[in-house]
Amino acid sequence: MNNITTKPLIVQGDRTLLLEVNHPGYNEARHAISPFTELVKSPEYIHTYRMSSLSLWNAASLGWKAEKVVSILREYSQYAIPVHIEKEIISTMERFGKLELARQDGELVLRAEDGQVIEQLLSYPSIAQLVTRCIDSHSVVIPQGIRGMIKQTLMKLGYPVRDVAGYTDGEELKLSLYETPNFSLRTYQKEAVDAFYDKGSVSGGNGIIVLPCGAGKTIVGIETMVRFGMATLILTSNTTSVKQWREEIISKTTLTGDQVGIYTGEAKEVGPVTVSTYQMITHRSNADVPFPHLSLFHERNWGLIIYDEVHLLPAPVFRMTADIQAKRRLGLTATLVREDGRAEDVFSLIGPKKYELPWRMLEQQGWIATAECTEIRVPMPEKVQRLYIESGERQKFRIASENPAKTDVVRKVLTDHSDEQVLIIGQYVAQLEAIAQELKVPVITGITPHDEREKLYRMFRSKELKVLVVSRVANFAVDLPDAAVAIQISGTFGSRQEEAQRLGRILRPKKGENIARFYSLVSSDSKEEQYALKRQRFLVEQGYRYHLQIAEKPSRKI
Repeated sequence: MNNITTKPLIVQGDRTLLLEVNHPGYNEARHAISPFTELVKSPEYIHTYRMSSLSLWNAASLGWKAEKVVSILREYSQYAIPVHIEKEIISTMERFGKLELARQDGELVLRAEDGQVIEQLLSYPSIAQLVTRCIDSHSVVIPQGIRGMIKQTLMKLGYPVRDVAGYTDGEELKLSLYETPNFSLRTYQKEAVDAFYDKGSVSGGNGIIVLPCGAGKTIVGIETMVRFGMATLILTSNTTSVKQWREEIISKTTLTGDQVGIYTGEAKEVGPVTVSTYQMITHRSNADVPFPHLSLFHERNWGLIIYDEVHLLPAPVFRMTADIQAKRRLGLTATLVREDGRAEDVFSLIGPKKYELPWRMLEQQGWIATAECTEIRVPMPEKVQRLYIESGERQKFRIASENPAKTDVVRKVLTDHSDEQVLIIGQYVAQLEAIAQELKVPVITGITPHDEREKLYRMFRSKELKVLVVSRVANFAVDLPDAAVAIQISGTFGSRQEEAQRLGRILRPKKGENIARFYSLVSSDSKEEQYALKRQRFLVEQGYRYHLQIAEKPSRKI
């Protein structure tokens, strides 16, 4: 670190870190602590980070040692670190890998180097009832069918398990990657697959790869399929993504169209590689009947299951995932953030983080566009403001989100970027349809027929359309590489993952200056303004800054 008399960080006794934004060492310190912390609050001057057990375990899964974490905190902290915090970091990170699931003489065995750990765990009835028998003071036998359940249960007790019990090989599938002068694996993509594959050892084959939107996570998934050479089931977020996966697999590998099946509402083809959606897997006619399509997990002898956008994994798939721990599991995501608090289940059932590359690092290397983020505060017209004040707490957020004065701000942004491809993104269908009608541009929502969606996406890609209004259906896995500007007019409360995904829609590399611009329109002095700060946390953690603009008060009656 450079020679600065004061330092930018304060380490508090509750595991939170306060980082001074305007300090000259801010960027350096933020980059140093990001692998083992998560951002909690990001107001203008002081950002608050937290060292959770999960953030420390994810760092440990990537090879970080507690001594390195403590050393970094000492280097950047203005004051001495509380002694108990150093001890907590050491004891927390040491717990990763203290317990190991392995296979021994055909049985599933939970073992620990320290026999006292096993003794302590057996004192919990929730663990004791899952044990078949004790082998010795260091190891116990676990039934094969509860491999996922035991990991979930131990995780809740604060013991993340290193799973080296290996996998059953799926049916063989021969394929290779086409590398051409115009396409080859990028260095970081190869590194990500290497980290997951782990030379084919029992330590490889399960875990999460975290890469920014636009970094080519699909290619990482395809190369993983090539490495293992086994039948593969791919689950993703929507039917548009299903077709994109299929097209990429066919164009980038030696597999033919009849080897790559699509399992959706339109077609139910189960091939050696099959692509489906989370919605399809969890669809059922009513809450009292079983999920009919969960059987897809057993339709073939899969050797690999890929969970695209793994942060969206729904609860029923978690339950099935717990039952298929003998299958290799790859999770792909741009953010490990889950708004439902089930990040520990992702860790225990899919696997720990195996590889992560910071967004800004890829930006500096030119693999994704440089992003400029701007929050525009939009005053509410007097009539709307009166309605806002008189409304209950539940209604306030939506009234602020649908502030009609935002339309004039959208017009101004469109004028400023008249030569660029622009996405207008929002949460509320009525708001989107109204703004699309006023601007005389097309809109895509959840009720737009699939063929119509694809037609509009094609027109946008070919630049027949300069502006497209889209709802939440475009949050994930929609490939619109020429989109350079996004205008967010409303969002889902404080969803950090949504903010990241929406910025991700415009991060594909651009010709020329390679800049993407993200505008978030927020009603001034409202609930929406408070939630906007929460939404921005993940991107601020990645090193992005939001420039603030104040729009003029509406002059016309709305």
